[in-house]
Amino acid sequence: MSWSKGPCSKCLGVLVALALAGALAGCFQPLYSEAAHPGLVEDLRAIEVQPIKDRIGHYLADNLTTDLNGTGQTPTPKYKLTVTVTTGTSTPTVSSLTNVATSATLTADARYTLNKADGGAQVLTGVANANASYDRSQQRYNDLRAARDAEIRLARSLSQEISLRLAAQLAGKTS
Repeated sequence: MSWSKGPCSKCLGVLVALALAGALAGCFQPLYSEAAHPGLVEDLRAIEVQPIKDRIGHYLADNLTTDLNGTGQTPTPKYKLTVTVTTGTSTPTVSSLTNVATSATLTADARYTLNKADGGAQVLTGVANANASYDRSQQRYNDLRAARDAEIRLARSLSQEISLRLAAQLAGKTS
């Protein structure tokens, strides 16, 4: 009897794959982790996010604070992050029956600058871009809620992009 044709051949393949995955599990680590870059987590937590204008700015500042320092503690700031957001809305499709847009795309550019808190020396500057689409309807409340949900998704996307760029910059710093 051959093992390659029986039902146990699949079980054996699964067991080999699990054993291999278990053996390699310790080989991988996050790119911007504390083990790979000592002091990085502390530096990210020490970024003070300055208030950002408008509702989307509120969402973005809240997400940045959580992404950079999710502990709830407020350490002494080493860096200050200043962000300005510009948004726009486009409506690519319009219903021929009602002459009303059926969807919209919210776009945003977030210009950010990271400065040292003590002397104000610039560490990093850049622009993060994101967009979020949503369906529009004839019901006003649904339309407003969908637009607000798109703003929340947009702020989350911008926050993740900015946080990653900050981590990359601070991981590569020499002092």
